[in-house]
Amino acid sequence: MSAVFFFLAHLAVLAYALVGGVFLAFSDFIMRALSLTPGQGGVEAMQAINREVFRWVFMALFLGLAPVSLLITAYGAIVVEHGPGHVMMLSGVTYFVGCFGVTVFANVPMNKILANMDASADATLDYWTGTYLPRWSFWNTVRTVACGLSAALLLFSLIWAA
Repeated sequence: MSAVFFFLAHLAVLAYALVGGVFLAFSDFIMRALSLTPGQGGVEAMQAINREVFRWVFMALFLGLAPVSLLITAYGAIVVEHGPGHVMMLSGVTYFVGCFGVTVFANVPMNKILANMDASADATLDYWTGTYLPRWSFWNTVRTVACGLSAALLLFSLIWAA
């Protein structure tokens, strides 16, 4: 394994953990706090969060890790091979499917629906409590676990291959 890849893979472990930490905060207390906000306060706050997330470091890490994960998967399959390579491949696939894929196909569509709703409408509050909170939180927890697992698997594969 090249020294450059070894160093960059350690940065990927850190990035996986950082992204997972953001998701953990939402699963652990942010969504629960928003659900306790009276009236449309939780809806308005989540709409604002969903607008702001595109402007910060988180989005660069989140999006950047998608191609990095594919590279990690390919590197594990082509260069490292055997046990450590398989674990490295699993790390990349876990992030790409369990975090990036879940975001694209589960969380973002719900965010778009919520963004287009009037926060004060009864239908919005029904969607917020009956659909958005339970489903979004479930898929967010999947993303949290996927990020943590990706970080752990990649770190383990690097230790094993060294």
